[in-house]
Amino acid sequence: MGQALAGTAALTLGGILPGFSPKSYARIQGANDRIQVGMMGVNSRGLALASNFALQPNCQVRSVSDVDTRAADKCIAAVEKLAGAKPQVVPDFRKALEDKDLDALIVAAPDHWHAPAALLASKAGKHVYLEKPCSHNPHEGELLVAAQKKYKNVIQMGNQRRSWPNVAAGVMAVRDGIIGRPYFAKGWYTNNRPSIGTGKASAAPSWLNYDLWQGPAPRQAFKDNILHYNWHWFWNWGTGESLNNGTHMLDLMRWGLNVDYPTRVTSTGGRYRYQDDWETPDTQVISLEFANNTGMTWEGRSCNGRTVEGSSVGVIFYGDKGALQIDGGNAYKVYDLDNNLVKEVKNDLAINARDRMNPSQALDALHIQNFFDAIRKGAALNSDILSGHQSTLLCQLGNIALRSGSTLDVDPATGRIKNNKAAERFWKREYQRGWEPTV
Repeated sequence: MGQALAGTAALTLGGILPGFSPKSYARIQGANDRIQVGMMGVNSRGLALASNFALQPNCQVRSVSDVDTRAADKCIAAVEKLAGAKPQVVPDFRKALEDKDLDALIVAAPDHWHAPAALLASKAGKHVYLEKPCSHNPHEGELLVAAQKKYKNVIQMGNQRRSWPNVAAGVMAVRDGIIGRPYFAKGWYTNNRPSIGTGKASAAPSWLNYDLWQGPAPRQAFKDNILHYNWHWFWNWGTGESLNNGTHMLDLMRWGLNVDYPTRVTSTGGRYRYQDDWETPDTQVISLEFANNTGMTWEGRSCNGRTVEGSSVGVIFYGDKGALQIDGGNAYKVYDLDNNLVKEVKNDLAINARDRMNPSQALDALHIQNFFDAIRKGAALNSDILSGHQSTLLCQLGNIALRSGSTLDVDPATGRIKNNKAAERFWKREYQRGWEPTV
C-alpha cells in the first residue's frame, strides 16, 4: 500500500509541494499537536466529512459553519460524540476564518461556493480541503491555481480515489504498460434518481440563511424543491451529474492516460426522463480527444440505473495488449485481448458507490491523512489543486459543449477554448454584485 501511494505522490507533484515554506506554516499543530479544522457545509456529505475528520487522532474539528441551523446542530452533536470535544458553532464561515488558531477549512458546501470559499480561506492564510468539483466554472479553477501559487498554502481536492491504494496501483499498472499502450478509456455513472417535480415559491424556512446559502450566485427566489440536494440540477448553483459524480472517473481516466488538457470535446444529452424543474442533463455522453493519440468517453445516466460491466460506476482502460477495469470500489481487474481475466485485485473494504453521503469512510481517511502530511511535512498531495482543476475542467468542457451545441477545439497547453464565442461565454459565470471571487 505504501509503495503504491508513494508512486502516486511522486507523479502528482514530483515530491515537494511547489512554493511550500515550512516557516510560513510552522504554527499548524494547534492544541495537543492536532491540526485544527473548520467545517463549512455539514449537511449530508459535509456531515460525513466532519465525522471522518473528527475520527482522525491528529485532528480537531474546531468549528462548524452552516446556513442550516439544524444541520449545524446535528453535526456538532455527532462530532462531540466521536471526539469528546464540542466544536464551536460559527454560522458564517467567514467569521471562522478570523480565528488565528484555525489551520484549515474543509469546504463541503454546494458547488457554487467551492472556489469562492477556498479563495477566502487562502487569503486568510488557511489550508483547504476542497470537495470535488473544485469549481463551478473554468474561470474559478484558474483563480484557485493562481491563489495557491500566491499564498503557497495546501489545497487538496476531494477526489479521494487518488488515495485508494488498489485504485492507485491499478492506474499505475496502466501507465507502466500492463495492457500495453493505453489509448482509450471509458467511464460511467448510473443511478435511479426520481423526479424533483415543480417547485413552489415560498419564503425561506426559519432555519435557513438563504442569502448566505446563495452567496456568490445571482439571487433566485426560494422554491421548495431546491434544498438540500436538488441544487445539483440547477445551473445557478450546481453543475449536473458530470461534475457531481463524473469528476471521479474522468480524473482516473486522465491520470491513467497521462494527459492534461484535451484538443477536442463533444457532448450529447439532455433532460430526457422527466419533465420537471431539473435543468442539467439526466443523460449525457462526453467525448474527449488528446494530443497523444488517445481519447476517452464518460456516460452519465441519472435516471436509469442499468449497470455497465456489472457496476453502477467505473472506468475501463483499453490498450494494445488488453484492458483494465476499475469499478466503484478499491479494486481492479486485468483482461487480455481474448477477454480472459489475467489478474484481479479485490476490495479491502465494502463500498456503496451510490451512497451520496459516505460511500467509503475508511479509504477516504487516507486522503485526509495525505492532506495532513502535506501541511505538516511538505509531502506531495495526491490531488493538488492544479490536478484537481485539470480533471474538473474535463467535465466543465463537456457541459460547455452540450450547452453551446458545438464541438470545442481546445488549446492542449492551457485548456482554453479556441475561436468559439458561443462556448466561451460559459467559461465564467455572472456573480451577485459584491460577491465576486478574486485572488
